[in-house]
Amino acid sequence: MTAPIRYARSGDINVAYQVTGEGPFDLVLVPGFFSHLEVDWEYPAHAHFLERLGSFARLIRFDKRGTGLSDRGVGLPDFESRMDDVRAVMDATESEQAALFGYSEGGPLCVLFAATYPERARALVLYGTYAKRSDPDDDYPWAPTKEERTREARELEATWGENVDLSTMAPNAEPAMATWFHRRGRAALSPAGARDLILMNSQADVRELLPSVQCPTLVLHRQGDRDARVEEGRYVAARIPGARFVELGGEDHVPMHDPDQIVDEVEEFLTGVRPAPASDRILATILFTDLVGSTERVESLGDAAWASLLGSHHEVVRRQLTRFSGEEVDMAGDGFLAVFDGPARAIRCALEIRAGLHVLGLDVRAGVHTGEVERRAGDKPRGIAVHVGARIMSFAGAGDVLVSATTRDLVAGSGLEFEDRGEQELKGIEGTRRVFAAR
Repeated sequence: MTAPIRYARSGDINVAYQVTGEGPFDLVLVPGFFSHLEVDWEYPAHAHFLERLGSFARLIRFDKRGTGLSDRGVGLPDFESRMDDVRAVMDATESEQAALFGYSEGGPLCVLFAATYPERARALVLYGTYAKRSDPDDDYPWAPTKEERTREARELEATWGENVDLSTMAPNAEPAMATWFHRRGRAALSPAGARDLILMNSQADVRELLPSVQCPTLVLHRQGDRDARVEEGRYVAARIPGARFVELGGEDHVPMHDPDQIVDEVEEFLTGVRPAPASDRILATILFTDLVGSTERVESLGDAAWASLLGSHHEVVRRQLTRFSGEEVDMAGDGFLAVFDGPARAIRCALEIRAGLHVLGLDVRAGVHTGEVERRAGDKPRGIAVHVGARIMSFAGAGDVLVSATTRDLVAGSGLEFEDRGEQELKGIEGTRRVFAAR
């Protein structure tokens, strides 16, 4: 994200903030335990979360004092000081009124701000939050004890380089997310800073403020949240006049896990329009490549020489994929599966791969087909189009780049030339398909 990082002065503290999106109203995102305005963009799911929010609002984000790019070494800031930070950022961005979206520990801060400055709070969204964070009592039995919070603070300080409490924050985190989340934590907080934040958050108790919130409020909570109990979300919603409570499925506390589940509700609440579900089906051109006669070459060259030659093969293929904006999806042995958003680029890429491998004394065959595939973010493409592409390649001989009639028709006028190879029955595919060889 190229939007500049700027600083707002809040008392003696510099608070880092960033503005993205160009929606018709302002949305201030108040993060949970920690954040980092730059690192936040590095994990695709979290970047998607931010982009979605910025698609319908002017999104204003900031790193709370003591975290991220804001001033560090601020000790134990109270909630009033942090509330002043929100006001300072809104003033710096010339935001007279905004919707506030607070998650986790950002929730109590948003409640305090909305109750204190009702004229500046357009609406309030709370996700995975709580009203009290230590000393359970009959009214609020879900809070940890003070001793438990103190012990957690000590443990986090001692193990901060490798422990950011993912077991409760994101129990279903994939390895890439876990790596990023740990990096984000280290970038956002020192071990002592993590300790201080835990101790500061333990003081949160906004129960008496909840009835003072005057703006429309949405409270979201995942049923199996391991960090804040769903009963805490219900408690908060029940005590804010007119608040709407939505219970979501899942157990991950952090909003960057399945962010659309959350943002769909937020967008509908703030705009009055529920977003249409994004289709997982897209039109794509599939390219399969495979080396011909590789078994014989292994036997003649030996394992070491073949491994070196195979490495050169990979370099040639990947260089051309980059050149023609192809995405490498999978590699099995000496074959590649790649996806393109343009059929002509896919064919030209295959032809250049063929030429490059010929110099190495290698023969390749390729199959190209364009069709609709199902593909969720991070997954491999699936569907009949993928199978058609693989089956077309199976008809190819050494040096052949075979394409389907669908793909050939789409590149009419591109200057590419083809030789008709006739109708072919593709194994497992109903009917016949006309196949052409690209020259």
